[in-house]
Amino acid sequence: MATVQRRQQASIGAHAPEGEGTGDADSQQLDRVVGWLLDGLDWGAQLFHVGQYCGRWKASTAGHAQASFHLILEGRCWLHMPGRASVALVPRDGVFLMRDVPHFLSPYSDPGIECRPMAMQALAAGPTLGSTALACGFFSFEGPLRALVADVVPESLVLRGSDASMAAAASLFDLMLLEARRTGTEPSAVMDRLTGLLFFYAFRHVAQSDPGARGLWLLLRRPGFAALVADMLQAPAHPWSVDDMARRVHLSRAAFFRQFGEACGRSPLQFLLLLRMQVAARQLEQGESIGRAAEAVGYESYAAFSRAFKRVIGEQPGAWQRARSRDPRRAAAATAATGAHEQA
Repeated sequence: MATVQRRQQASIGAHAPEGEGTGDADSQQLDRVVGWLLDGLDWGAQLFHVGQYCGRWKASTAGHAQASFHLILEGRCWLHMPGRASVALVPRDGVFLMRDVPHFLSPYSDPGIECRPMAMQALAAGPTLGSTALACGFFSFEGPLRALVADVVPESLVLRGSDASMAAAASLFDLMLLEARRTGTEPSAVMDRLTGLLFFYAFRHVAQSDPGARGLWLLLRRPGFAALVADMLQAPAHPWSVDDMARRVHLSRAAFFRQFGEACGRSPLQFLLLLRMQVAARQLEQGESIGRAAEAVGYESYAAFSRAFKRVIGEQPGAWQRARSRDPRRAAAATAATGAHEQA
């Protein structure tokens, strides 16, 4: 089983000044904000198996207490879940199960047709009549914004390769199929990275165009809200107030507070705290000093920043930085720079 942990860095880029730009500008703003929020998650992917099934097979990732996925690389099959209509799946379709739920895939539309678990076979050099090629595994995502970003995604998500909004992601399936044929059953770092990219496309699709989107994703589609969050990301050290935020989206303070709370389950200032700590965490991960990271998100007091960081992240900033540093020399520098503060 191959495992990959992905941490990405991105920035919001330039955007229209307050009060300017609608239509395409709003869409671009939403793209930037959604990209930043998704990049703020620490993605983990475990590719359980890649290969093909033939005959009266049944496959499932249920029972492992993890979120999971099934990617259809070649052939056709059906997704069966108790109490729901069976779903036909074709090449370039993907199934993402956000929680461990009962389900199975089989080659038949009728879930009552007897099938049994079988060992997955290595992919043939070319298409095989009656076979289905799958990539299956588990995934996870962590970070300050996890609940806001991920928990509002439907319990089960089926993405269609034929959907125009998923056109760019469709090519990833082709690359995965080629890589699977090249490596067989051996672990592949390329497959892990392609899978991680596909997760990103799947979540972005939900945030931007899924009519069933809710929570933060739905809030960001309302006029002015994506631009507001972009401004908050561009200037996290600004002394933001609820009145200031409400004015930027042309709502009364009461209406803004209500809409924000109903969508996110948090107050605007609680949301701001999560954003600030995510920005600070990125800077620390990139080797910035704790003092500069604190200053960048509006904290003049090291102690106040450390308390806020630990409340959101769960660790002191220095310990968090050292644990995630990929460069031993950077970790040593972080230890020297922060040890005295944390001992105090």
